[in-house]
Amino acid sequence: QVQLVESGGGLVQPGGSLRLSCAASGGVFDILAVGWGRQAPGKQRELVATITNSGSINYVDSVKGRFAISRDNAKNMVYLQMNSLKPEDTAVYYCNAGGVAGDWGRGTQVTVSS
Repeated sequence: QVQLVESGGGLVQPGGSLRLSCAASGGVFDILAVGWGRQAPGKQRELVATITNSGSINYVDSVKGRFAISRDNAKNMVYLQMNSLKPEDTAVYYCNAGGVAGDWGRGTQVTVSS
């Protein structure tokens, strides 16, 4: 089991940027696919960005071109750079390891509002 702790959330105006960080411990982080999910009020949690241990990256269409996921296996860290933020990006963002059936962090709130 991998323990995941997110940081970097907050309040940002539309068009702004935020960088989320996720610190991982335990488990075998460097061989797992990791990612970021989000859950908006009244909606199901969805994975929006994933990166495999070999560096293959996928995004959901709603964040393509605006979000960038990266990982540093030496530091057991995962990052999500979010640019051109929109109000509909408002959600609790969760770090994930091992896919939807894997491990999740407790989340960090991101609010996009003027």
